[in-house]
Amino acid sequence: MSTFEFAVVGDNCIDRFMPPVGLSLIGGNAVNVGVQLSRLGHRVAYFGAVGDDSDGRRMMACFHENGLVTDHVQVVDGITAYTNIEVDEAGDRILAFEDFGVCKGYRPTSRDIESLVRLRHVHIGWLDDGGVLRQALRAAGVSVSQDVSVNADPTNLGVEGLDVAFASAGADRDRADYLLRTLLKEGAKLAVVTCGSLGSMASDGKVRAQTAIRPVEVVDTTGAGDSFIAGFLSARSFGKDLQACLEQGRDVAAETCRHIGGFPQEPVALGPHPLP
Repeated sequence: MSTFEFAVVGDNCIDRFMPPVGLSLIGGNAVNVGVQLSRLGHRVAYFGAVGDDSDGRRMMACFHENGLVTDHVQVVDGITAYTNIEVDEAGDRILAFEDFGVCKGYRPTSRDIESLVRLRHVHIGWLDDGGVLRQALRAAGVSVSQDVSVNADPTNLGVEGLDVAFASAGADRDRADYLLRTLLKEGAKLAVVTCGSLGSMASDGKVRAQTAIRPVEVVDTTGAGDSFIAGFLSARSFGKDLQACLEQGRDVAAETCRHIGGFPQEPVALGPHPLP
């Protein structure tokens, strides 16, 4: 089997930008983080489920094109997850509809977990397992991160034992400070909070760092937070300090804002009557 140093576990989806944009792209927190880590030169495996449908085949082709190890991808009878995105007059994205498809209820197999517990670092995206995988990996001494902002269900939001807990506060500095304190209080070893146009901050309870954004001409912010996570984790894997990790996360996120979608890819035009 192929060797890899990072794994990303959880969600994938087809981001369907409704008319007048009329394009679909591949995304999902775990996938975006994995692809960006691969683009930064890391060997990365994706653990998750895709449907046995045209979107699932498209997803698998994308994984291969971007260098992700797919030995542990489950192809399941059902539909691949998708999100309908509308863009308002101000250019802001609105998540109009989501169907988690076969991602809902996905669980790594015992064979998958045997591989995961031998890795350098595992990042968990959207995963509705009540924290079972996170707890198993921490019990095995594996370095684990999770983006708590992509999961709205309280049963999946525990952060105790996470090496890195990522969250988003929007452009609200007070909320960002609150999240930083709360994540550390609840047991995360390191808390990282993005603040939209105000930048980002991080703390391990002893050292605190923060950085502003890198101004760019914004085309689309989809996946920028995921790209930030990949940049941060990559820098951290090389032993860089908190400030440098935030700055690399910022720079990777800024590049993502310069194109549509969470990573460079060829969009597919939506049909004339996209499904709900």
